Amino acid sequence: MTTSVRRLPGWARFTAMAVAAIVLVLALLFAGIRLAVLPGIKDLFGTETHDRSGPALLKSIQDMSRYDAASGNFQVVVDLDKDAKFLPDAIRGTRTLYVGAGTVDAYVDLGRVGEKDVTVDGDRTSATIRLPHARLGRPALDPDHSYAVAKQRGLLDRLGDLFSDNPNSEQAVQRLAVRHIGDAAKRSGLTARAESNTTGMLQGLLRSLGFTEVHIAYGP
Repeated sequence: MTTSVRRLPGWARFTAMAVAAIVLVLALLFAGIRLAVLPGIKDLFGTETHDRSGPALLKSIQDMSRYDAASGNFQVVVDLDKDAKFLPDAIRGTRTLYVGAGTVDAYVDLGRVGEKDVTVDGDRTSATIRLPHARLGRPALDPDHSYAVAKQRGLLDRLGDLFSDNPNSEQAVQRLAVRHIGDAAKRSGLTARAESNTTGMLQGLLRSLGFTEVHIAYGP
């Protein structure tokens, strides 16, 4: 009695080999996960982070003559909605809800004070100083406390994300957050607080030098 061995067709052998390879990969992955949860055993499939950034280069140095007299912390919720004409939002359109946190400094530019702006009497007991009005610095967005709460994108926008790498996708809402923070700083009375703090600082400094009367004025 003879026994014949029936061989599988070529496509069947290829399918079997592919399935076996997939099973092997899954088994290795599962083994890696099991090893990761065991104490004292390193994850064979873990990732490592390497910082290969180059050294920071000094581009320029600027001498600062301003006195930062006050600083305000602000937070704004930006709701940016972009629609496409004649298309529903589900097809084309984006909406981003973004929380922006930042600071704005108010300063007095002491570098603009000249000799004619300082008057001292003969006994050196009274001094009058005229300073320029306080100004606001540029709003500085805090990346550690600013984040996107929600993002909604249409179908075409999602497809576009698959074929493009846009690291500045949040740039528009960040610019809006900076603008709103700057507007809020103008209404906050931060410059008045800076002038009051500058006055107190100069009065304390000059009185420690022997002046009994110190007058601080602001104007052009």
